[in-house]
Amino acid sequence: MELASFPFQTIPWDSIPWQPHKGESGVAYWKTFQMGTIRIRKVKYSEGYIADHWCTKGHIIFCYDGKMLTELEDGRKFELKAGMTYCTGDNNEPHKTSTKYGCKLLIVD
Repeated sequence: MELASFPFQTIPWDSIPWQPHKGESGVAYWKTFQMGTIRIRKVKYSEGYIADHWCTKGHIIFCYDGKMLTELEDGRKFELKAGMTYCTGDNNEPHKTSTKYGCKLLIVD
């Protein structure tokens, strides 16, 4: 896999506003930086957040605070704690995320 060509740049996270995205319960707040076809997001899940859909998008997710549970459509469950990363490709296992106490993530997709 080769990353698309793009110039060196920094991401001014402080100047990007948080955008709320309601879940089945709770809220996900996103700061999004788009770089060509690559989307980079800082995401905060509120306490009690449960995603409202099964996602088939590929992601690289780094959890830097808290923890979350990702359930695959086949019933398997994986806990992601602060300092851990998970990766999945486009159109692989559909997944759905939840968190009891909230968490903070960096997501590249």
